[in-house]
Amino acid sequence: MTTPPPIRDAATVIILRRGPDGNRVLMGMRGAKAVFMPSKFVFPGGAVDPDDTQITLAADLRTECQRRLQDPQGSVAPATIAAAALRELAEETGLLIGRPGPCDIAGYAEAGLMPDASALRYLFRAITPAGRPRRFDAHFFIADATSLSGDPDDFSRACDELSNLHWVALSEARDLDLPFITEVVLAELSQLIEGLPHDSPLPCPATVPFFDNRTTTPTFRQIL
Repeated sequence: MTTPPPIRDAATVIILRRGPDGNRVLMGMRGAKAVFMPSKFVFPGGAVDPDDTQITLAADLRTECQRRLQDPQGSVAPATIAAAALRELAEETGLLIGRPGPCDIAGYAEAGLMPDASALRYLFRAITPAGRPRRFDAHFFIADATSLSGDPDDFSRACDELSNLHWVALSEARDLDLPFITEVVLAELSQLIEGLPHDSPLPCPATVPFFDNRTTTPTFRQIL
């Protein structure tokens, strides 16, 4: 018998670009040889690294986001999950959300910025079902593109983990080859911003949907 893979915490950032001509989200395609979700279009994100505990944030997550990220069964602090999200965004896209300050994370250090978690809104949580080669406790955040530091179309500092990075019209994103959970998250995002003026602040969801697959019995919850 093989040992089942561990469930690793992971963080994903959905950058939402709003304007008079509609809403767009930033997506890229995973490599064809990737072990997890090969050739699928996804949002920037990845697993929490041990070094993420050492990242100092310029500003913390909003209080309601911190409360919803706290899990009695978890071992990772909300600030660490947020730091991982912002680090992964920088690595995979070259885009930064930060404020002036000292930092040794690639991208932020060169720009003289510290990661700013206050721009993130906690949207969704899902644990990969059993039987997959890799399993993650994935936390999905959204951030408005206006919170980005620099040119939102400049991906020159991105690593090669995601190809075909581009802004996709929200109304067309579900036509791409997506993982199932990404389709669900897009539906939640569409519902959250329905009727929202493009120049108004990005709201926090009333609840955070949670697909809990920690046991053999899948459970759907709402984090209040």
